[in-house]
Amino acid sequence: MSRIGVLALQGDVAEHVHMLESLGVDALGVKKADQLLEVDALILPGGESTTIAKMAVRFGLIDPIRTVIDDGLPVYGTCAGMIFLASTISDGDQPVIGALDVVVRRNAFGRQNESFEAPLDVDDLDSPFPGVFIRAPWVDKVGADVEVLATIDDHPVMVRQGRILATSFHPELTDDGRIHEMLLNLI
Repeated sequence: MSRIGVLALQGDVAEHVHMLESLGVDALGVKKADQLLEVDALILPGGESTTIAKMAVRFGLIDPIRTVIDDGLPVYGTCAGMIFLASTISDGDQPVIGALDVVVRRNAFGRQNESFEAPLDVDDLDSPFPGVFIRAPWVDKVGADVEVLATIDDHPVMVRQGRILATSFHPELTDDGRIHEMLLNLI
């Protein structure tokens, strides 16, 4: 059985753990660098990207996360996790992992009261996925090795680069486990 780590500094940790357990997968809340060696993949959850980045610096997790990603650990970032994985943020200055060759715009769809849900056509899925967008980012620019898997109004909202998967939306807030299964397939 696979064990998936969920970075447990802030954000939708419990929701990702619940989704993983509903898929029959063991989940581990990751708060320390040595726990990264105990997992087969890692989720960087949605939440407040600035807070997650500051906590990752405080707990000394940025370089260890970079290392395990460079060593091939599959990783999935949702919303704030997408921002944290990006190589560049177009509208802010916070620490990032820099593993995903994209430029991300924070809160691109607007403020909290402009949050929305929309069915998404996602490559590799046979029916629309229920996208939940909460103060969501979008991708302004993708690198040459980045596949765009879903868009809204021509803005990439789901991308994959090798063993890195990222979404602007929150699949952990739905009853649909297909995006998490895509992460499991990267193991």
